[in-house]
Amino acid sequence: QVQLVESGGGLVQAGGSLRLSCAASGRTFSSYTMGWFRQAPGKEREFVARISWSGFSITYADSVKGRFTISRDNAKRTVYLQMNSLKPEDTAVYYCAAPAGTYSLVGLAPYEYIYWGQGTQVTVSS
Repeated sequence: QVQLVESGGGLVQAGGSLRLSCAASGRTFSSYTMGWFRQAPGKEREFVARISWSGFSITYADSVKGRFTISRDNAKRTVYLQMNSLKPEDTAVYYCAAPAGTYSLVGLAPYEYIYWGQGTQVTVSS
């Protein structure tokens, strides 16, 4: 069982930066691939970034590549999403998520993840 709590969202002007954090419970955090997703009003939840359990594999959505950086600190059981050069179209609720299995490099679809945080709102003004 994994419980996830996101923080760090807020209101920022276009071009600004935010860093999201996702704190996890459970001793096995270091064995889970972790993902960040987002959902804008009226849109489906979409993949943002994924990091493997030891950080050897990192994947980004094309829309955030070069602007966002995912990282993790297994000692702190926390995964981060550094967001730079934010755009109004980045406005959404951001969620971190974990799959059912450990040591599993799952894909990029939301249905492949079963543990979800409550989300944190990111609003980028133009």
